[in-house]
Amino acid sequence: MYMSKNEYSNIKERSLKIMNLLKTLKALSHLNRIRIVNLLSHKELCVCELENIMGLNQSNVSRHLGKLQEADLILREKKAQWVYYKINEKPFNKHKFLQNILNEELKENSDCKEDIMKLEKYLISDISCKDLTDNNSNIFETKL
Repeated sequence: MYMSKNEYSNIKERSLKIMNLLKTLKALSHLNRIRIVNLLSHKELCVCELENIMGLNQSNVSRHLGKLQEADLILREKKAQWVYYKINEKPFNKHKFLQNILNEELKENSDCKEDIMKLEKYLISDISCKDLTDNNSNIFETKL
């Protein structure tokens, strides 16, 4: 029994949708990537801000950002010498359960709560990206 082109096309389209959803779920399967998504859901941030808020090194944060970007969960924009990242709303609007995780479930995670408290401290401080890149230690241990 042979499939028509239309049937084949429908199956292929459904398979691609499932593969994209699996890629999204895989990208969210690491706590640090969830923490990044949580922070970016509140504010557009650069790598140095994320690494200082999360207490991770630059290469670790960059690797996780790459995975999230590969899954189309975040967007990047270059401003001067810094690259800023923000949430890509499309996949979160398309899959309501992802939006629910972002808006409800992450509020209960202790790591995410701590990250948001640090983000709020950072936002009311007079610290800039330049201060973060000029300072070799974690800014939250020394200045806030």
